[in-house]
Amino acid sequence: MKRFQLGMGVIMVSVSLLGIAPNNTWVPSMRPAAVARETPSEQTLPPLIDRELFLADPDITGAQLSPDGNFIAFQKQLDGVLNVWVKGIDEPIEAARPVTADAESPIIFYFWSADGRYILYVQDKGGNENFHLYAVEPGTLATARNLTPVENTTALLYAVPKQTPNEIVIGLNDRDPQFHDVYRLNLTTGERSLIIQNNENIAGWAFDNGGNVRLAIRQSLAGGNELLNVENGELSTIYTCALEEICVPIQFHANEQQIYLKTNRDTDLTQLELLDVETGQSELVEADPENQVDLEGAIFSGETNELIATSYVGDRRRIYPKREEWAADLAFLQQQLPGVNLSLNSITRDEQLALIGTQSDVNPGAMYLYNRSAQTLEKLYDAWPDLPSEYLATVAPIRYTARDGVEIPAYLTLPQGIAPENLPVIVFPHGGPWGRDFWGYSPFAQFFANRGYAVLQPNFRGSAGYGKAFLNAGNQAWGTGVMQHDVTDGVQYLIDQGIADPERVGISGFSYGGYATLAGLAFTPELYAAGASIVGPSNLITLMGSIPPYWAPIRDSLTLRVGDPDDPRDRNRLIAQSPLFSADQIQAPLLVVQGANDPRVPQAESDQIVAALRELERPVEYLVALDEGHGFRKENNILAMTAAIERFFANHLDGRYQDEISPDLQTQLETLTVDIETVQ
Repeated sequence: MKRFQLGMGVIMVSVSLLGIAPNNTWVPSMRPAAVARETPSEQTLPPLIDRELFLADPDITGAQLSPDGNFIAFQKQLDGVLNVWVKGIDEPIEAARPVTADAESPIIFYFWSADGRYILYVQDKGGNENFHLYAVEPGTLATARNLTPVENTTALLYAVPKQTPNEIVIGLNDRDPQFHDVYRLNLTTGERSLIIQNNENIAGWAFDNGGNVRLAIRQSLAGGNELLNVENGELSTIYTCALEEICVPIQFHANEQQIYLKTNRDTDLTQLELLDVETGQSELVEADPENQVDLEGAIFSGETNELIATSYVGDRRRIYPKREEWAADLAFLQQQLPGVNLSLNSITRDEQLALIGTQSDVNPGAMYLYNRSAQTLEKLYDAWPDLPSEYLATVAPIRYTARDGVEIPAYLTLPQGIAPENLPVIVFPHGGPWGRDFWGYSPFAQFFANRGYAVLQPNFRGSAGYGKAFLNAGNQAWGTGVMQHDVTDGVQYLIDQGIADPERVGISGFSYGGYATLAGLAFTPELYAAGASIVGPSNLITLMGSIPPYWAPIRDSLTLRVGDPDDPRDRNRLIAQSPLFSADQIQAPLLVVQGANDPRVPQAESDQIVAALRELERPVEYLVALDEGHGFRKENNILAMTAAIERFFANHLDGRYQDEISPDLQTQLETLTVDIETVQ
């Protein structure tokens, strides 16, 4: 069984224009106690927690079982960089040994080969997203083999079929940077053989359980989303949905003639259907039993390919087992581990041993070994053992009404120990923008709450998960439209409730959240006292003109969501929605953070707004990491950025901050800091 969250289903390839999700690199490890600046509320707020406990690398994370159950792999620092370690199933954690030794970039994603002979991982250089696939043998620390040694190429993992354990299926865009051709890759020799060449503007592929190409996915303004049957190299359309709809293949049925489909073609809420690839006929498998939200995902047995569970996320995740034995497993786990999100991180080939992850709003994560036959549960580790969870703030799902009467879901984190009255607030819009925030542990929300801020995470229109109409309401509604209005109305709700001090409201976010920060300061300058934009675009014209070449197959979808700069009508709107062209309206202090190698939001997006504000003599600060891309991965960069943001908001919103900063961290912060007079 593949690695997935309980209720998340199999891994699917999707592209989000500005997608960014803080991952394992955003979680804590042990650091010394902090020194706080005194504030009037100091005696009632919990102790100031060292920023490194929130944002440094985890002690241990990402455990996975080998297919035979003899070994457990996980990620842990080696010489200050997250690498992969392995231990025997019966060995203590302390006996683990490293099997990778990357000295530059943390290894974020890895997996076992189907036979457990290799550990494979993907890695780029400095965040440029030109991912290569590497292999190591788990028995010893050795130099990793680059299985895709082609420059300026992004490798995609498509399939890991158990029938051919020494071969996997990948995509490479070395022939044409716009299109990924499909190859079978030999893990021992590194030799690859072409399966199918992408000559038809294909955005994605679907594979049967043997790793054979069966379906292609194509997008166009004329045809919408097309699912095409692949037979003898020929493509024929079998299922279509509009461009603003979803029809995504998930997993082939055990009979290999039907495929499970996530779709909202004939309904507002996304549901699970079973599609016959020969006839093109589909049948409903399940929609949300509570008729509230989209299907989140489906889980399948890696042994039998049977559907074993579905999941939906409203305020919290709901899981629906489909087989009696899996229902018993879930009931047992929920009884033993109450009140947390459960994730199935890994399972053995015989499906007897499983790794179960836990997380909640005040529990940043732990891992358990579950024996399904014996129904025993053994805790392996807390990923962040030194974070004092008793001082963390609870996260509440809330609803507020937008100016046009639409109900907006959100999450509100209030600082512990003080009354929710007249508080400084940080609004933290998510990236994507076609993602959403979830209930659970958020390192930045908890970090800000510990500093005394209320934190609002709105799932504004354009967010996924709440139906087709809610998602598409955000189409081309950036900045001056409902996507930003929903954020603004969330702030007004907190003010009306007496929670927010209207003079101390800040806004920050990553990627699209960074854009929403710039838009908030430009289009509602009276609302915000400060903003910190992290890898956020400032000019939608140049953003759309600089998307990576391998996003060409989904360009029509991006045009639908954002707009077409070559269309005069769209161009005028895109100019109006671009904070850069309203920079003269920005009054509040701004901190801009950027990765120099970002392929999604190039550095020019940040350079433009910084230079414009400098010429206007408006307060602006700028951090650039030369070794990062779309979001920071390296611990020293993350901590330096966090220290800068913490001080910035403390200065402008009067929150708490940690005076103490190590010499190394101070040096790194100075390295990232850009003299704005040098920005072109």
